[in-house]
Formats: sequence, C-alpha cells, structure tokens
Amino acid sequence: MKGYKSIWLAGAAAGTFVMTAGIAQAQVAGQAATTSNPAPESSDPSMQSASPGRANVAQADGIADIVVTAQKRTERLQDVPLAVTAVGGDALAARQINSTSTLTQAVPSLTFNQGATPTNTSIRIRGVGTQLFGLGTQSSVATVIDGVPQARQAQGFTSFADIERIEVLRGPQGTLFGANASAGVVSVVTARPSGTLEGRGDVTIAEHNEYRAKGTVSGPLTETLRARLTGFYNDAQGTTYNVTTGRFVNGEKNWGVRGKLEWQPTSNLTLLGTVDYRRDTSLCCASTLLSAVTPAVIQLSAPVVASYHNRQITENEETTVRGSQQSYTLQGDLDLGGATITSISAYQRYTLDVNQPIDRINSNPVPFVGRGAPYSAYDLNEGIVKLGQFSQELRVGSNGNRNLTYVAGVFYAHLNLERPFERRRAMCPATAGIIGQPCPVTPIFQSSQSDSTLITDSIAAFGQLEYRVAGGFKLIGGLRVQNERGTNTGYQRTPSANFPGTATLPGQFNASGSKSANDTAVTGKAGAQYEFSRNLQTYATYTRGYKGVGYNTETTTDFANQTILAPEHVNAYEVGLKARTADGKFTLNAAAFLADYTNLQVQANRSDPVTGTSSFITTNAGSSRTKGIELEANIRPSRSFSVAAAFTLADSRINIDGLNCPLQFQAAAAVMTGKPINMCYRTAAGATPIQNLRNAQLPSSPEYRVVVSPRLDQNIGSTGYAAFAQVDMSFQSKQQMALEQDPLLIQKAYALVNASIGFHPIDNRFTATLFVKNVFNTHYFTSLGHNSLLATAANPNDVVGTYNKDADRYIGGSIGFRF
Repeated sequence: MKGYKSIWLAGAAAGTFVMTAGIAQAQVAGQAATTSNPAPESSDPSMQSASPGRANVAQADGIADIVVTAQKRTERLQDVPLAVTAVGGDALAARQINSTSTLTQAVPSLTFNQGATPTNTSIRIRGVGTQLFGLGTQSSVATVIDGVPQARQAQGFTSFADIERIEVLRGPQGTLFGANASAGVVSVVTARPSGTLEGRGDVTIAEHNEYRAKGTVSGPLTETLRARLTGFYNDAQGTTYNVTTGRFVNGEKNWGVRGKLEWQPTSNLTLLGTVDYRRDTSLCCASTLLSAVTPAVIQLSAPVVASYHNRQITENEETTVRGSQQSYTLQGDLDLGGATITSISAYQRYTLDVNQPIDRINSNPVPFVGRGAPYSAYDLNEGIVKLGQFSQELRVGSNGNRNLTYVAGVFYAHLNLERPFERRRAMCPATAGIIGQPCPVTPIFQSSQSDSTLITDSIAAFGQLEYRVAGGFKLIGGLRVQNERGTNTGYQRTPSANFPGTATLPGQFNASGSKSANDTAVTGKAGAQYEFSRNLQTYATYTRGYKGVGYNTETTTDFANQTILAPEHVNAYEVGLKARTADGKFTLNAAAFLADYTNLQVQANRSDPVTGTSSFITTNAGSSRTKGIELEANIRPSRSFSVAAAFTLADSRINIDGLNCPLQFQAAAAVMTGKPINMCYRTAAGATPIQNLRNAQLPSSPEYRVVVSPRLDQNIGSTGYAAFAQVDMSFQSKQQMALEQDPLLIQKAYALVNASIGFHPIDNRFTATLFVKNVFNTHYFTSLGHNSLLATAANPNDVVGTYNKDADRYIGGSIGFRF
C-alpha cells in the first residue's frame, strides 16, 4: 500500500506540473491574442461542452441535441455507442422525482428494492444488482456524483437538488468506471456556477404533511471567479402509524447544502471546487404485517390487524436512520485544443447509524410470547458505518468529432471502513403465561457485539478509443487493468462488553482475526459502430466486466477463519440503434442485450428459526444470465405536444446451489442423495434444508416494464402565460422478491398513473403545479419478507412488507421561481 501511495504522489505531482504548465502557456497565448484573432470555435455545436450552469443541450439545424459525458468526454447522446438514458433536471422536477428511489419512474430498466436500512437497499439495472448487503463488498450498480464514484451503494440513495442531468448507463461499464459497475452506472451531474447572476427555488407541499424546499443562487464574483450555492430540506411524514408511540413512521427527513467555486485563471484552464454536506434523521423503514396466521402473532400485534392494506405497526422501539455525508472535490480541466486533461481529487466521509428492531411488537415490558420461544423482545439490532475514502483520477480525453477519439487515464482510491455492530434481546423462560402479558419470571437477556475495519487500496489504468476506418464505420476498443489490495480485521464477542451480566447470544461466538487479499484484473470492451448519417447510427459491442473481491464485515462473521469472496465476472453483448427524423419530431433508441455473470457474490441465508438466530453469510455461488430488449421513443407532432415512451423486456435468471429453502417448505424436506434440482431437500437427517436452483428468476427483476408520458404545453392566448398537463403511466409485470423463490413473496403486476397540471409565464419566471400521485390508488410493495418473531417451519406464513408513500394516492402542489 505504501508503494501505491508513492506511485500516486508521483502521478499527482505530474498532473500538477501539467496544469501549471498549462497556466503559463495560456498566459502567453492570452498576450498573443491581443494582436491576433482567436481561433474559431467548432462549427458543430453538438461537440461543444454544455455551458456551465445551463441546460445540457446544443442546437444544430434547429434540432435540440442532448449532450452527455457517459464516456468521460462530451458527446451528443445520439452519437454514444451504448444504451444511455439521460434525464434533465427540469424533467425530474416536472415529474416530482426527488430521489434515487423514484428515478425508476423515468427509467424502466431501473428497479428499486427497499430494504430495512440503506445498507440492504439496492437498485438494479436490467434485472441485475447487488445480491448482498455486507459492507465489505462493492455494489453492482455504481453511483457517480460529479465524476466521483461513491464507495458504497448506501451513499447513492440521496435526495436530488440542483441537478443538471442524470445519466443511467445500462450494462457493464467497468472499462471506464471500474470494478463496482458490473451492471451499470447512475451518474448524477449537478449544475455548475453560472456566468450571470441567477437563482431558483422550489417549494412543495403534499398530503400527509410532506414539505420540501430547495433553492439555488449562482453568479460571477469576479471576471474569472464564479460561485453556486444550493440548499434543500425535506420533511415528509410517513404513512405508517405506530399505535404504540402515537406517531407516523417510514417517512423522510433530511437536509443538505452544496457550494461550488469555479475559477478560470486562463482561457483554457478551469478549476472547480465543491463542498457538499447532507444529513438524514429519518424514521425508516419498518415493515408492516401483511399476513398473520400464527395465533400468537395475531394476538401480540393487536390492535394492528394484518392485511395487504395495513398501514399500522405496534413497536415500542422504532427503526431509526441517522446518517451524514460530506464530500470535498477539486476538479481541474486543461483544454489543450485537441484534448482536455482532467484531474478529479475527492474525499468523502459517510456515517450511518441504524437500529432495526427484529421483534416488530410492543415488547416493553418483556412479554410472554409462548413456551420455548427463542426470544420475546429484540429491540437492539444496531449497525454503524464509518467510511472515509480518498480518490484521485487523472485522464485525458480528445475534443470534438475526429477520426480518432479517445479517453485514457489512471485512478486511485484508498478506503477505510469501520463496521461496529451490537445486538441485545430478551427471552422469557416461563413454561406458562398469558400471551402478550409481562413475562411472569425474570427475563434472560442475551447480547453480542462486533467490530471490523476494512482498508483497501485500488489502482487502475484505463483507456478507450474509437477509430473511423472509412466513411461512417468505426471500431471501438477499450482496456482496464486494475489491482486492489485489502485487509479486513475484526472481532465478535458474546456477551457484549457493554451489557455485563447478560448471557451469550445463540449463533454468536468469541473470535478475532485478520485477512488480506490482493487481486488483479483485466477487463475491456470491443465493438463496431456505423453512422449512416448524423441522425442514424448502429453499434455492436462486447464487454468483459468485473466486480472485485469481497470481505465479510458483518456481525456474524467468524473473523478467525475468514474467507475472501472471489471476484464476479460478466461477459456482455449489446447491439443497438439510435435514430431520429431530420426535423427531430421522432427519436428512437433500441438495444438488445445478453449478459452472462459467473461466480456470483450472494447473500446466503443461514438463519436458524429454532434458536431465533439471524445470520446471513456472503459467499460465491452460481451464475446468472440476463437478456432482453429496450426501446425508448419520443414523438413531438407539434411544438406543444409530445409523448415519451420506453419499454424494457428483461429475462433475468440465476443458477445457484446450496441455497436455503423458503420457510414453508422446510418441514416437508426429505433426505435425498445427489443434487436434486428446483426442490427442497436435506443432505442428512436434521440437516438444514437446501435447494439447487436452475433458471430461477432474479429477485426484484420484473420481466417487463412500460413507461408512457404524454405532455401538452399550450400558450393561453395573448396573456403571456402558458399552461401544461402531463400524465406519467407505468406498468410492470410480477416480480419475485426473494432469491429463494418464495411463492409467498411475489409482488403482482401493477400499473401506476401520476398526473400534473400547471401554468407559468412565457419567460418561465415562476411555475405553479398541482400533482396527483397514484391516481387510481394502486397498492404495491417495495419489499416482502417473512415475519421474524415465532417464525419457524411450523409457523411459516406470517408475511411483512415495505412500501413507498406513493403506494397510496395523494395530492400535492409546488411553486417554483427563477431569475
């Protein structure tokens, strides 16, 4: 690791030298410019960078071109030979897309799976996403904010404010984005400081006490110095009522501020510094009881009545999330004419403290829940994340549309991640009692604690080029060589030192140890592209993707005998078409894809319902394949009316051995020899029932999704005002919520319709909008699971779930202004 730091210090010094030389060169050029005419700008506006602080579109032949940086250099979206969805900040605001979790409304290939905490919540692209929630593993879908990859997926679930655009890159993107992009990338680009004084603000109020506010002011401080300041505040009351505490939970409460300072000391050098801080103090995300069959669970949950429309819980200890994130970024861009050198130095600090009670009842005082129950109260299940990461990227990318275009660079990251965890529960050892009444004897408390520290150093060199062989025919090639070294050190002990006098917690033990790993991988991309014209191109690519080694950091890890998760690999194939009419009234993007994943990193459920032990082990197992087609179209028959539509068909399947069976199948599992397929069995009498799955559906991966959004903008006579109306309709097929293929945990197919109307002056100085979410009040769930308390093979049918606020219809309004 010391060697890495020495190498990177040398690289950073070289980058600083290049930037400094650029300043000197530009100063000389600036002096010469007083006696000579400046070089003309590119004749193709689509190849020019989007102006800082302004919309990311360029005009050519009267047609609006969306400009993106999906390949780490500025290009027209129409020209990029990969499947990308770009959503502008104004479009996000118009559809009330306020966070990563609601981005699925605009991108049908994206699905969201809500966990009990941010650490086990995930997003998926084309059915593929993170299959485990340990902090020692990287995500499958990378979240990149202003060019900086976030260290862990939990950091990516954030509120949006002052967004220029969001680019969703579908399929493996490891060549340019690294080891945590084996399924795709969500790239968030925030607005830069503007050259003129401007500001904007938005206030939203909706039913169930939802209040949102955000504002931005930007402008020049001097001729060469510009600044931008953005703030946001969200307080959205949850729609789940806790009858024990008398308050609503599963809401959202967070705020943040971001400042940017851009300095342009010379005509070809820009330095951008960004400081971002945000804080979250939400009561989220408790599960509600949807189905209760076990008599004791029904009695203990009273007065809450289980149903799939239930919006109540009864917990004395609520699920809490307390987190903060701060990031500091310095980006330098030196324009050399034919190419631009970019340096991005970043430090991110992320903390998260989550307590997720497991019993889901009012367990104070400790109640009697039945004879022989492994526990009666389980209020402390607290995990903490303390993460710090420094990263540095230095790259060079060609400018303009030339016969040879390229990007090449190096990347380094140093990660330090701490993961303390503590548990405490109580059991009532009485042989008789009244269900729900205080335990008639002294409860026995059990506890455990663990702590781990993961330190990794990653370094990579990458490059990608496109070469025009003849006419419109191009060849595409890319390569990335990366190495990661890491050490994971930790311990677990039971009972916890913080609770002297408590008993040992089943499933936990005393162990400590350290484990190191060193892994090198070579990944890449190859393909071809043919441009028939400026408005029509096709492409075909092959990508070798990679997800790095993983470590066990969670509380049940045997740190004395750790195993390192082997890397996950993917071979992906994609063919695509991007077309539009000359007048821009119709655009169509289509892609067909196939991706084969091997050596999957998965979360194996090793929980024991008899002892009430909650244990999930990270391991390598099996393979998966996802294949399908994607269509995106936009029709604008007139200046006032448009229809955006998208369709994704994704068949996502997995093959995996040795997985736990659904709870309701375990009691009947027979002893069998060999390797039975797609059935629950035991390898020996008394062994844990397992199953070997073939061609099973990946969880949270609907086979198809459709999104259609018609919009009408119409001037109101000669009043100087315009009115608009928009309807967003989405439909998705049924989806399995559990890797174990549990028939009780299937979300049925459903459709959502959102609508909004509003008006604004022609100059857009302000906008007033009235919106309705989930017009037809369609209920759906973001996750489903079995209840924990008293769940055994004999009592397997109690089901719980989580849901978004828009699983129920609600109405709101927003007012925005700008100057």
